[in-house]
Amino acid sequence: MMNKKEILKLAKGFRGRAKNCIRIARERVEKALQYSYRDRRTKKRDMRSLWIQRISAGTRQHNSFDAAACIGFSLANAYLSEGVVESRSLLINGNMDLVVEVLLDAASSWGFLKATTIYP
Repeated sequence: MMNKKEILKLAKGFRGRAKNCIRIARERVEKALQYSYRDRRTKKRDMRSLWIQRISAGTRQHNSFDAAACIGFSLANAYLSEGVVESRSLLINGNMDLVVEVLLDAASSWGFLKATTIYP
């Protein structure tokens, strides 16, 4: 349980009586903390979705499926999350060509890429 000073400090910036009446401020602060707890998980979910979309787009530019990149992850011993790969690849000239080529080379060296290649 937080004391009055801590609650009003967290309620700073709220509108109306929610910023200076302790009873209303306590309710608003509790709800705000619930929202922040929930949205931290939603943010991770949204970022993972974005990373997967970007990796998929990068593999499509190389005429391959996203599955080939996933196989390349495991075969290249690249135990990295999609987010790490995506952020690292964006730092390299703003594209994913280098990372996708490494992953697809790893997949093709083991013969997995032949079944997953899209032929234009």
